Parts: sequence; C-alpha cells; structure tokens
Amino acid sequence: MTGKRIAVVLLDAFADWEIGLFGAAARTWAGGDVRHVTPGGATVRSMGGLAVTPAGTLADLASGDHDALVIIGSSLWEAPDAPDIGGLVRADLATGIPVGAICGGTLAVARAGVLAERRHTSNAAGYLTEHVPNYGGAARYVDTPRAVVDGGLVTAPGSAPATFATAMIGLIWPGHPLIDQIAALTAAEHRSG
Repeated sequence: MTGKRIAVVLLDAFADWEIGLFGAAARTWAGGDVRHVTPGGATVRSMGGLAVTPAGTLADLASGDHDALVIIGSSLWEAPDAPDIGGLVRADLATGIPVGAICGGTLAVARAGVLAERRHTSNAAGYLTEHVPNYGGAARYVDTPRAVVDGGLVTAPGSAPATFATAMIGLIWPGHPLIDQIAALTAAEHRSG
C-alpha cells in the first residue's frame, strides 16, 4: 500500500489549500513519496507565501516515473503561455496512472483534450470555455461543489480540497481507510455544536 510515487505539479502562486490535505495524507498517513515539480525546477511561492523548492523539473517528468500525477491550481494556468503538459496527462491516463487536477489545474487537462470523454468539473463551466478555446467537454461537465472521478481522472473546483484529496487517495490506494477518515475529519468541522 505504501511507496507510491506522486508527482505534484506546482506553478508560482499555487493555492496552498488545494495541496495541503492531500499532500499531508498521502505522504504522512499513506506512506507515499510526494515530489513537487515546477517549470525549470524553480522555487515557487504559494498564494499564502509558502516557498517550495521542488524535487525536479516539469520538463523532466515522464509518464511511468510516478504512480499518480496531481496538478494544483494557480492563476498562471490561465495564461496563454501556461506550461503544456498535455502529452504527459494523455500518456498517464492511457496507461492507468491516476491524474488529479483542481481549480486552475483543470485548464491543463482541458488543454490536453481528455475532457470530451470523461465526466468532469472545475471552478465553473464558463471558466473552462473562457480559458481553453478548443475545450470540447461541455456535454460532460458536472456542475457540483465536489470532486468528480471518471476514467482515472479526478477534477475539482478550488473550493473542494477535501473531496479532491479523498478521490485521489481512492484512486491511488483503493479502499484505504484514509478515505473515510478524511471525510469524517473534514465533515466534523461543519457539524453544528
């Protein structure tokens, strides 16, 4: 169950809350090897100011050298010159490697052209069409505040880090008790006293 290698793609101004729960649970509680990669291997800073020195470069990331791929949101995914990771996303999904994309990271999978055949979500349907002119998945878009899983792909709005974490853990470690534990942990916070 342990020892899974997870590649996490971070751009500058990444959303702290989108990786926190998943990264901590995967590394500390499930024993995964969580490695952050960035464009050019540069240190990136989160929206909250956390500096992350990556373990590698995005350009050196290849399908098969990890057991799961996680793409964390950043407003930089909205830029026309955002990194193109379409080949990696398509190769991972084709070989059964789970891929997760949250918030702005869903733009990277939309650009990869994999949403036309999978149910998916994002920050809003218009968010995908606004930033990805050839987005062809409108018929498969699910308007939900939770993560959506289909065909080895997890997508989520930026407001759903808990369901994103449990969905990714479920794909990487099927049946792991963390899935229910994280759900209970995050739900308890919202119960009235």
